[in-house]
Amino acid sequence: MSETPDAPKSGFRFRDLGKMFGGAQSSGRQVGILGALVVIIILFEGLTGGLTLDPVNLINLVNQNAYVLILAIGMVMVIIAGHIDLSVGSIAAFVGIVVATAMVSWHFPPPLAFLLGLLMGVVIGAWQGWWVAYVGVPAFIVTLAGMLIFRGANQFFGNSNTVTTPDSFNIIGGGNIPDFGPQFGFSNGTLLLGVLAIIAIVWQEIRQRRTQGLMGAEKAPVWVSVFKVVVLALVAGGATYLFATGRIGTSYPVSGIILGVLVLIYSFVTRNTTFGRHIYAVGGNWHAAELSGVNIKRINFLVMMNMSVLASIAGMVGVARAGASGPGDGTGWELDAIAAVFIGGAAVAGGIGTIVGSIVGGLVIAVLNNGLQLLGVSNDRVQIIKGLVLLFAVGIDVYSKRQGRPSIIGLWSSRQRRNSGDDAPTSGAAPLDRPSIEPDGNSAEASSRPPSTTPN
Repeated sequence: MSETPDAPKSGFRFRDLGKMFGGAQSSGRQVGILGALVVIIILFEGLTGGLTLDPVNLINLVNQNAYVLILAIGMVMVIIAGHIDLSVGSIAAFVGIVVATAMVSWHFPPPLAFLLGLLMGVVIGAWQGWWVAYVGVPAFIVTLAGMLIFRGANQFFGNSNTVTTPDSFNIIGGGNIPDFGPQFGFSNGTLLLGVLAIIAIVWQEIRQRRTQGLMGAEKAPVWVSVFKVVVLALVAGGATYLFATGRIGTSYPVSGIILGVLVLIYSFVTRNTTFGRHIYAVGGNWHAAELSGVNIKRINFLVMMNMSVLASIAGMVGVARAGASGPGDGTGWELDAIAAVFIGGAAVAGGIGTIVGSIVGGLVIAVLNNGLQLLGVSNDRVQIIKGLVLLFAVGIDVYSKRQGRPSIIGLWSSRQRRNSGDDAPTSGAAPLDRPSIEPDGNSAEASSRPPSTTPN
């Protein structure tokens, strides 16, 4: 008796690697971005004579880019929902100058000043979210106005001066995990953090598969989960060793811990909560989501407000790293965050993207920028190269979809299916991995979405 076309297949299929990033919202392109990150690291490690993976350089790399990666966490949710936010850099700068002034002039203790910054993020986000969700002004216009408003507010409030922040506050941006215990050439705090990270990786994968089984959701093959855990554990172990072997008095940065906690929280929110699923639904097809009972206005409001809260955190981390807040803070941060999200595999039209993919995209930019600086490449050329990377990363994806062509990884996947006989289309049916193409070159799936769901 022959097997039905939709019966599950066992064994190795290259396309299953795409499920490493989160099941249905993952793609082979994200695995390709991860591979590109590895290639870039190896390339610059050789070109710089081992400086790229030097512990001191890695610590600086985390401190220098933590704020962009924090912004990318919120930005990917905004883009998934079908919007864009151009104001995050200005919001970060405004919150930074107010928090710095609160500690220096108003004598706020650092914890209270940090809470003040979070409250400002909530208020600013509610203001912008109200315009987007309830007034109906496109997010592009609202946040463009916000970029101008809060940049001006930063300069007005601080009189275009620089305000120095206390050392007790600067720990969140430039501090390291404190060391303890016997000294034997490693940072014990970093080693403990690495062990906890590996345990968390294993526990999270087991928990995810158990939850998917209880819900009847699609699960990645067991070999994909094993491969994912082994790779992530090796990466965590290698990173732990590098960070733990730095010079005496250094260890894993506090800003990296803040980033890691936020990644865990928001990965859970986007993948395991009703709110997270509704964000994908609104970005994928807002009309269908509305018919399904999703409160679209509420989702848009919360997404925009959340972005401003994360912008306030990024602003405070950036100020703490610099040790001062000034009128030039946050310049261009929104562009780096948007680039990280798109390089990390998010769809331009919304509905697709992951937190982990965006972090990987941000790391691609960070390592590329760091490696070029180590090689002595001038800043103007660095900007040109970063722009080309973003353009090609998104352009190739968009062009492939418009032409109905899979990526290189997609071609490998098709070859695997042809060899195994899997997913063979029935007579007259379109292949399952390739949407039907409309006369204008767009896929049927994309063309069925209302125009207003595109990023505004």
